[in-house]
Amino acid sequence: MIQIVQADGAAEQAVIAGMKARSAAKNAEIQQSAAAILEDVRVRGYAAVEEYSLRFDKAKPRELTQEELDAAYRRCPGELIAALEHAAANIRDYNEKLLVKSQEWTSPDGGVVGRVVRGLSRVGIYVPGGTAAYPSSVLMNAVPAKVAGVGEIVMVTPPTENLSDPVLAAAKIAGVDRVIAVGGAQAVAALTYGAGFIPQVDKLVGPGNAYVAAAKRLAYGTLDIDMVAGPSEVLVIADGKANPKFVAADLLSQAEHDKLASAVLLTDSMELAQAVDGEIVRQTGYLSRSEIMECSLRDFGCAIVCKSLADCAALANEIAPEHLEIVTEDPRALLPAIQNAGAVFLGAWSPEPLGDYLAGPDHVLPTSGTARFFSPLSVDSFLKTISIIQYDQSSLAPIQEQIVTLAEAEKLTAHANSIRVRFE
Repeated sequence: MIQIVQADGAAEQAVIAGMKARSAAKNAEIQQSAAAILEDVRVRGYAAVEEYSLRFDKAKPRELTQEELDAAYRRCPGELIAALEHAAANIRDYNEKLLVKSQEWTSPDGGVVGRVVRGLSRVGIYVPGGTAAYPSSVLMNAVPAKVAGVGEIVMVTPPTENLSDPVLAAAKIAGVDRVIAVGGAQAVAALTYGAGFIPQVDKLVGPGNAYVAAAKRLAYGTLDIDMVAGPSEVLVIADGKANPKFVAADLLSQAEHDKLASAVLLTDSMELAQAVDGEIVRQTGYLSRSEIMECSLRDFGCAIVCKSLADCAALANEIAPEHLEIVTEDPRALLPAIQNAGAVFLGAWSPEPLGDYLAGPDHVLPTSGTARFFSPLSVDSFLKTISIIQYDQSSLAPIQEQIVTLAEAEKLTAHANSIRVRFE
């Protein structure tokens, strides 16, 4: 069952507060452990990485060969390879269309200005192991980096006894350059500082457990990261004409991720909310992760009945969800009102799993309200820009005194002198 709340200005705010609280709690012990591992690896290098790997994963770090990736690819069913190839092609096409180019132009003063766009030199991708092995995440992280022109992509994944064939096949399809079996906070530390055969990277992306997330947060500044991901979340705005079977299925598709996942329905129809609740009960009965879904929906799921769809949109902006579905008679009519969301899915035939796997836009999205200021992962995430300035004497001369005036106002006489000496 899902809680149904009638919006009255207070009840819905209590729900939002509960959603924020689930992600606000920080485990101090995890933070301290991650910080200790980072510092130990910074000081002792690979020896520390190996010790932690043996302690936590019962195996030394090792680099996989191309032959191992090829063998994993061959072991995967043909239909899985076809789906991965299709997804990779769509992700590649989407990011190629987003790719910005270097450009230069003549400024109003007559000089040449512009910027050069470069891919990062080396990027690390963290891929969880065990039951949380997601080949789709390999594609979503690696393909945009490849399109950006990243010089080297290094994937790390815990050294489990049986590495995931689909994950390794996805790495081959995406064009990952190196795959290293090392995991946990020690993998983050190794990629942050460089350790033995594990190189230092410029940016680290990809999901992980609480220790990995804490280590990424602490490493930020020494390298760049994608974002600190919180529990998964979906918000569905639906009107009274929406199919409750579809809406319930989409809410459950996120609730199954984690007991901390959030699934919220905003609607202007009490009848729809009640019908969706009934469908949730029915569908949960035959789905495999029912215990997780029931906990998620009990603690962090609800249906909020608002006075209008405009009120639904305003509340959605306040929540700033990772995934936002608009399942209304005219979904595009509501799109201009949406300011904060990681990804928006328009209409009954654009369910969130379409974005998770095959559509092309990335499924690495801001969570926990950070869609107010963060953007999805994309080719842009793996680019940096360098400014270009080129003036000649004739274009610098008319503005020389203004530069001197500004420099002297800031009491930077050497700056002023740098201009003056050119015109003495």
